[in-house]
Amino acid sequence: MIAALALSFAVIFVAELGDKSQLMAMTFALRYRWWVVLSAILTATTLVHAASVFLGHFLGLSIPTEFMSIVGGLSMLVFGLWTVRGDELDDDESSKAGRVGRSVFFAVMSSFLLAELGDKTMLATIALAADHDWLGVWIGSTIGMVAADALAIVVGRVLGRHLPERTIALGAAVLFFAFAIWLIVEGLIGASALVVVLTLVAAAVITAVGVAWIVATNRRRAAEALAEDPLPSTAPAPFPK
Repeated sequence: MIAALALSFAVIFVAELGDKSQLMAMTFALRYRWWVVLSAILTATTLVHAASVFLGHFLGLSIPTEFMSIVGGLSMLVFGLWTVRGDELDDDESSKAGRVGRSVFFAVMSSFLLAELGDKTMLATIALAADHDWLGVWIGSTIGMVAADALAIVVGRVLGRHLPERTIALGAAVLFFAFAIWLIVEGLIGASALVVVLTLVAAAVITAVGVAWIVATNRRRAAEALAEDPLPSTAPAPFPK
């Protein structure tokens, strides 16, 4: 078990370096609390690698993952558009930080679940579990991936302290769009023409709705800012007596 744990940790940690999941972890850490992101990654990794170990050790099977890759890419597209729009939190909503934290937790967890299904780290875990102690592989692979993503979170937090908030948001949006393209292309390789067309149509609809949402939000914010801070009066000031 110890040998399987050490081997799995080393293999998955190295495989995760520079992977899209590590870049995603850094991106989320730029926008949200690091402990929420890390706990969501830990939960998603534990679930995905549990499935990997079960498939590799007990069934010796793999599952088709093209559909999940496409869904993950579309979700990254939504995240990118949402990031460009920006978040809003007024005085009343600030008291609901716990609810916001739970929403972020489930959003990050679902994103990593979708991104990891069929990823090379999942396939590596399946292969390791087929020939090694399943519990050691499960623990080692989970710790290895979380450690690599924690390293990315540290980098993201350090960058976040030295960059303006809007610059961080736009940079995160660009990364989300890159992840979307990455995942969708992975899912469409070898897919049928119908799947390609449906995926492109879905991406176009999401983009159109997102752009309209961003434009409407920016107009509303501009109107609210104008109402709160109107232009100063142009009437001449009275002469002093």
